[in-house]
Amino acid sequence: QVTSDVLVYSTSLNYKPVPTGNPVVVRSSPATVPIECHYPRRSNVSSNGVRPTWVPFHSTLSSKEKLPFSLHLMNDDWSTERDSTTFQLGEVLHFQARVNAENHVPLRLFVDSCVATPTPDRSSSPQYTFIDFSGCLVDGQLDDATSTFISPRPRQDVLQFAVDVFKFAGDSSNLIYITCHLKVSLADQAPDPLNKACSFSKTSNLWTPLEGTQDVCSCCKMRSC
Repeated sequence: QVTSDVLVYSTSLNYKPVPTGNPVVVRSSPATVPIECHYPRRSNVSSNGVRPTWVPFHSTLSSKEKLPFSLHLMNDDWSTERDSTTFQLGEVLHFQARVNAENHVPLRLFVDSCVATPTPDRSSSPQYTFIDFSGCLVDGQLDDATSTFISPRPRQDVLQFAVDVFKFAGDSSNLIYITCHLKVSLADQAPDPLNKACSFSKTSNLWTPLEGTQDVCSCCKMRSC
């Protein structure tokens, strides 16, 4: 198309996935990506090939994929992932939760709950929930614990928290499996009772939010959020 000012080349990239494996299910969607290149009619034009820096279909595909969450045990200074998963009573577990939000709008990560069990089955017994009620670090209320969320966050998509090492009474295996539920909200969304990170301060005897107003933690005291 030629206008008074520009020359426009238009085309479309069409992606039509072919079902593989089980024909009953599909794992990708067809897509059409329109592309337009605009060249000024009155200007110097280079003969070098066009090298687009944005890959439309890749970006579209990535935005439809599930968010990759991760949870790691870190060393004491939070610089690297801890090599060993063996601890002694009296030590501290340093957890770092993260979400890769590279192809999404800015997100803020929260830990909804964490439960410890003697087997990988999170419904097994006995069990101990040390983060509960949509982000209340209830372990910090115990007299022999200093568990807390680490302030400030390294980034909005990262959340760090420290929990004093514990074991199940009478369990000779000394194995503990930890399962956490991670979630995100928009980074510009104010924390609320369902999206928060609250630690208990023994000095003030109050629940304190990592960010947001004090009232977002009030339901931690009520143990119902």
